Amino acid sequence: MRLLIADDSGVSRHLLEVTLTNWGYDVVVACDGQQAWQILQKDDAPSLVILDWMMPGLTGPELCRMVRKKGKEPYTYILLLTAKSLKQDVVEGMDSGADDYLIKPFDQHELKVRLRAGTRIVDLQAQLMATREELRIQATRDYLTTLWNRSSILGILERELARSAREGTACSVVLVDLDHFKLINDQYGHFAGDLALQEAARRMQNSVRPYDAVGRYGGEEFLIVLPGCDEESTKGQAERMRQALHKVPLDLPQDSISFTASFGCSTFSGHGPVHAGALIRTADEALYKAKGSGRNCVVADPYRHPSAFEERSFAAIEPHGVRH
Repeated sequence: MRLLIADDSGVSRHLLEVTLTNWGYDVVVACDGQQAWQILQKDDAPSLVILDWMMPGLTGPELCRMVRKKGKEPYTYILLLTAKSLKQDVVEGMDSGADDYLIKPFDQHELKVRLRAGTRIVDLQAQLMATREELRIQATRDYLTTLWNRSSILGILERELARSAREGTACSVVLVDLDHFKLINDQYGHFAGDLALQEAARRMQNSVRPYDAVGRYGGEEFLIVLPGCDEESTKGQAERMRQALHKVPLDLPQDSISFTASFGCSTFSGHGPVHAGALIRTADEALYKAKGSGRNCVVADPYRHPSAFEERSFAAIEPHGVRH
């Protein structure tokens, strides 16, 4: 574990550095409070910190308060070293945000035990952060394809349309439906169908820009949000995805099969009122035209504003105001 020592005394710094290095810590050294603060603001800042109370630039308690005010994650465990031993000094040090307090001259065994406790706290906080991130992924991602799930992709669409209307820029959606997907399930089994969905997700994700969003809309359908794309650019992007699916056969354990999809596109120009449900409905109508034209093709329809009745229908069906 990385550990920062901040002490203006060269002798104290050296003794601590040698001791802590022998104990297996990766030691970073600062000669005053200002240098320590610069180190603590870095992305790879140490999670364990030993601060001398009295330092030029910034004192130990001042640094504690600055670290706690910033509230950066992962958690920074701070141990204050000082010659001050009065009760009010201990209270002041802990009140500034320090986690522990050691009076000079300190016993090495006591320091080792206190740092061990700090290490446990830092490790526990890292585990909690990892668990929280895992839960966030489970709540926002589709479990099979790891794409955005339906709720998340609709939320992304709402935000991108709001930004598009605010900035007067285009925003497009593409609805994708895998062709003859039921035949894959029927002929090769649902495990093969899962592989097909995963491979389709991977190929489409690799075909879009980093700031585009690909989500699983339901079953074998996918919804793609393309910020800043006008109608021609959207059709070009959809065609690249179509070719990415069609060009290389899908290898299943039993066979190698052709792999195609139909694409329906719709674009909001960035001007006038917009409704996410109506934009998806327009793309859905284009998707059905693509299927009626023989599948494995791209069709784009111009965005049509919903009627008052349609707006009420969209809002009644989904909390996002979007329906399929």
